[in-house]
Amino acid sequence: MNNFKTEQEAFWAGEFGDQYINRNTGEKLLASNIHLFSKALKNAGNISSLIEFGANIGMNLKAIKTLYPDCNLKGIEINQQAAQELQNVIGSENVINDSIYHIQMEETFDVVLIKGVMIHLHPDMLALTYQKLYDHAAKYILIAEYYNPVPVEITYRGHQERLYKRDFAGEFLDKFKDCILVDYGFVYRKDPAFPQDDVTWFLIKK
Repeated sequence: MNNFKTEQEAFWAGEFGDQYINRNTGEKLLASNIHLFSKALKNAGNISSLIEFGANIGMNLKAIKTLYPDCNLKGIEINQQAAQELQNVIGSENVINDSIYHIQMEETFDVVLIKGVMIHLHPDMLALTYQKLYDHAAKYILIAEYYNPVPVEITYRGHQERLYKRDFAGEFLDKFKDCILVDYGFVYRKDPAFPQDDVTWFLIKK
C-alpha cells in the first residue's frame, strides 16, 4: 500500500501520522466523543452498521461502540501503526489499512462517518471522497470537520498544504441532490465539559 495519489496520503501514512496517534488518545477525548456522537446520531435512530473513513486508532469508534454496543463497526485507516491499534477496538477483520481513494467494496452501511479527515485531504480529491461517502451509505452520512463558508488553507504544525477549511457538507449536498440535511451542530474547543477541536458536524440522510 504505497501507490499514493497525493503528498497528503504519504504524509499521514508516514512518521507524522505515527506521531498523531499519541496526541489523540485518552479518556477525556473518549468522553467528549461519546457526548458528540450521542447528539450527532440521535436522529439516525437505532443504527446497526457504521464505517469510519480515517478511523485512526478508533477513538471515535470506541465512543460509538459504547452508545451502540450491537452495531457492526468497520474502519478505513491509511497509517499502518494506527490500523494495527484499531484492530484491538473492532477486530482485524473489520480494519482496512488503505487510502480512502483506493477502497473497492460493494458493502453499504447505515452510517458512513468521516471526522477530522477531509480537512487534511488535497482539495482535488474531495469529489472522489464525496462519491465514496455517498456510495457506501445506505441511510446516513455524518460529516464532522472544520467549517468555513469559503475554502481556505491554514498552516498545520509548520506544514503547508496539509490543512484546509471549507463547507464540506454544503458541497456534498450540492453534489447529491437526493440527500437532505437532518441535523447539525458545533463543539467548541473551550467547552468546559466536553471539548472538541472546534468541530462542526452535519448529519445527512440519503
